[in-house]
Amino acid sequence: MSTSDAANDEPAAPASPGADTTWFVVPLFNEGQVVGDVIRDLRTRYPLVVCVDDGSADDSGRIAAEAGAAVVRHPYNMGQGAALKTGIDYALRDPHMEQVVTFDSDGQHQVDDAAAMIAKRHAEGVDIVLGSRFLDSRTRPGLFKRIVLRGAIWYTNLTTGVRLTDAHNGLRVLGREVCATMAIEQNRMAHASEIVEEIGRHGFTVAEHPVHILYTDYSRAKGQPVLNSVNIVIDMLFR
Repeated sequence: MSTSDAANDEPAAPASPGADTTWFVVPLFNEGQVVGDVIRDLRTRYPLVVCVDDGSADDSGRIAAEAGAAVVRHPYNMGQGAALKTGIDYALRDPHMEQVVTFDSDGQHQVDDAAAMIAKRHAEGVDIVLGSRFLDSRTRPGLFKRIVLRGAIWYTNLTTGVRLTDAHNGLRVLGREVCATMAIEQNRMAHASEIVEEIGRHGFTVAEHPVHILYTDYSRAKGQPVLNSVNIVIDMLFR
């Protein structure tokens, strides 16, 4: 893999909770149409952003770097779990890092939600804060996705002993100890269940926070909500 260190060039002034101690890890795969805006918006409040270009066939990596992110490139598509692991390992190189936020590159996550989750982690003294779309009445997944997500929640709660309202939300705040301890070995969508398993196995303290997921025309045109639902079903069946 190759690395482009651009995140520290002309950083935004720290104006949000944890702005100078938080790394945003953004998996990136063929999101050239939107990733520049996502990174620029993010860096107005959080300057430390690493995008993991997971073998994109477009110019996503270049666009992310021009928007100010550090970019680590996988030579081929390895999956979102692998991208998160690479990004977390990158963030751990910073001795001042206190937490990592995992954040999608397609515009579905919001910086305000991430900032509130960082503040909540510090206020409550927990290891992890997980976003929950089911605690926010504004988020409206389609019927099929809701059914699949509810099934995934039931299955994950049953098998891990961790009680959550949303088991497959990609917006997370992970403390440094969690990042250094947690094992992510599932490269693709199964990593979401694996993270919850690691929470239970290590006894990490966890809180949830309502998040508003934006199901945009762009994400719907790419078929991501339905595709992610299918991936979750496969995850449940084979784990």
